Amino acid sequence: MNLKNIIRSARGRKPVDLVLANARIINVFSGEIFGGDIAVADGYIIGFGPYAAKKTVDMGGRFVAPGFIDAHVHIESSMTGITEFARAVVACGTTAVVADPHEIANVLGIEGIDYMLRSSQGQPMNIYFTLPSCVPATNMETSGATLTKEDLLPFMDHKQILALAEMMNYPGVINQDPEVLGKIDMAQRVRKPVDGHAPGLSGHDLYAYMAAGISSDHECTTDREAKEKLNLGMHIMIREGTAAKNLEALIPVVNERTARRMMWCTDDRHPQDILDQGHIDSMVRKAILSGLDPVIAIQMATINPAEYFRIQNVGAIAPGRRADLVVFSDLNSPYMEAVYYGGVLVAENGTISPEIATPDPVLFPPSMNVDTEQIDFSIPMATGRIRVIDIVPDQIITGQRIMEPMISEGKAVADTSRDILKIAVIERHTGSGNMGKGFVRGFGLKRGAIASSVAHDSHNIIVVGTNDDDMKAALRAIVKMGGGLAAAYDKKVCANLALPIAGLMSQEPIQGVRDKIDRLINAARELGATLDDPFMTLSFLALPVIPELKITDKGLVDVARFNVVSLFVD
Repeated sequence: MNLKNIIRSARGRKPVDLVLANARIINVFSGEIFGGDIAVADGYIIGFGPYAAKKTVDMGGRFVAPGFIDAHVHIESSMTGITEFARAVVACGTTAVVADPHEIANVLGIEGIDYMLRSSQGQPMNIYFTLPSCVPATNMETSGATLTKEDLLPFMDHKQILALAEMMNYPGVINQDPEVLGKIDMAQRVRKPVDGHAPGLSGHDLYAYMAAGISSDHECTTDREAKEKLNLGMHIMIREGTAAKNLEALIPVVNERTARRMMWCTDDRHPQDILDQGHIDSMVRKAILSGLDPVIAIQMATINPAEYFRIQNVGAIAPGRRADLVVFSDLNSPYMEAVYYGGVLVAENGTISPEIATPDPVLFPPSMNVDTEQIDFSIPMATGRIRVIDIVPDQIITGQRIMEPMISEGKAVADTSRDILKIAVIERHTGSGNMGKGFVRGFGLKRGAIASSVAHDSHNIIVVGTNDDDMKAALRAIVKMGGGLAAAYDKKVCANLALPIAGLMSQEPIQGVRDKIDRLINAARELGATLDDPFMTLSFLALPVIPELKITDKGLVDVARFNVVSLFVD
C-alpha cells in the first residue's frame, strides 16, 4: 500500500485506476444502500463520486457489496489444493477466508502449516489462517504430529495468522491443562482472539470455557444453545457445510440486536457442494430466503468477521479498505456477476478470469505408512451386547446404541438386515499397526465397503463395510494411492480418488475431483448407501471431540466420558 499515492488519489490530485460508476453501494456500517461511484487506486477504495480515472466501468445500477469472508474453513475438506479451492470460491464472491490448517497439521505438523502458508501466496483472494490449537485433538488417537506451545510460538506474529484456532479440547480448558492454557495465554499476549469449539457446552462448564478467554463458537446446533452463548458474549459462526448444516436451526436467533455478533462459515464443504451450491454466497441466499434482511445477511458475510478477526482493511466499502468487491443484480438472491480482488476483475458470472495466473505448485512429502498384509478386521466374539455408533443424518454428532451382535463362526460380524456394519480405523502415520474396530448403524450398505484417509482429526484410514475382504480391498487402494477415497465390492475397487497431498488433497482441477467424488458416491449408492454423502459422514466418525460415540485407532470413544470404552457391554 503506497500511502502517498493513496492520499493523492483520494484528494483528486492524480487519476485513479478504476471507477465503478452508477452503482448501488451496500454500506455495511449503516445498513443503508446508496447510489454513487466507487473510486479505486493501488487496489484500495479511496473515495466516492466523480474522479478522473484510467478506467471506468458502468455498473448499470447493480448492487456492489464488499467481498464475502468465510470465518472458519478447513480448505483441506475441499479435497483440492489451495489454488483450485481459491479459483472455485472466488468465483462465488468469497474474497477472503480464515482457514484452519488443522487437518494437514495433524498429518505433517509444522511442515503442513508451512505448506499451506506457501501455497496461499499469489492467489486471487486473501487467505488468512488461524493456528491449530489441538494437534492432536485428544490423547485418544494417534496423529502424525504433536504441536506444543513452543512449536506454535514462531507463527504467532506471522501477518497471515489471525487467531488461535478452534479450541476443541474443552475438557483440557475447564480442567486447567497447563499445555492448553499455555496456548491460550500465548494468543492473548499478542492480542489475537481464540476461536472456540464447544458443542453442547452449557452452564458452569461454558462459563469456565469462556472465562479462559475463548470468544467464538461454530458448533451450535440449536437456537437455545446459540442464545445462551450469545447472551454470554460469544461470537457465533453459523455453519453450513456438507455434513453439518446449522443455518435453518439457527436463523431464528438472528435479528437486528444479535446479528452484529454473528457470521457465516462453511467449516467443511466438499467440491460438489461448492460447484453446485456455491460458498458463502449460498448461505447469504438461503438466509434471505428464510426471511433475513439482505443487508444483515451481507453484514454477516463481510464486516462482522472482519471486525472479529481485526482485519482492518477488508469487509466494507470505505476509504482505505481493499477493493475486494462483488457485483450482483438481485438483492434478494445475490448471484455474483463480477468479483474484484484488489480492484482487479478476477471472476465473472461464476467463472475465474483466464488472465489470472496460476501459482506454481508446492511440493509435499508422502504420508502413508501401513502394512496392509498385517491387517486383520475380524472381531472375536466376547460376552454381552455391543456398542454401535448411530449416525445422525446431516450432522456430525452421533448417537450410541447397545445392541445384540450378529455372530458367525465365533466372530462378531456385520448385519445388513439391521444396517449394522463393521467399522475400523487404521493408524497410518507411524506404522504402529494400531487399529480400532467397532460397528456403525446408518450407512445402509448391503454389500461392499468404502474407505477414506480423510478422517477427522488425525486422518488415519477409516473403513466401513459389510465384510472383511472388501474392507481390505478398499484399504489397499487407499495405501497404494498415497491416500484418498475408495469403494470396493467383490474384492475389487469400483471407484477411487487419489489424495496424495497428505492423504487429504488433490492437485487435480476441482471439477475433476468432483467428478471422481460423484462416481464414488454413485458406487456407494449402488452398494446400498442411503446417505447424501457417505464419505463426508465417514470422515467425521473418527472425531473424538464431537458427541456421542466415535472411533479412533485406539478404539471406541465415549465423548461424554472423554475416554476409550470397550466394544462389548456386559
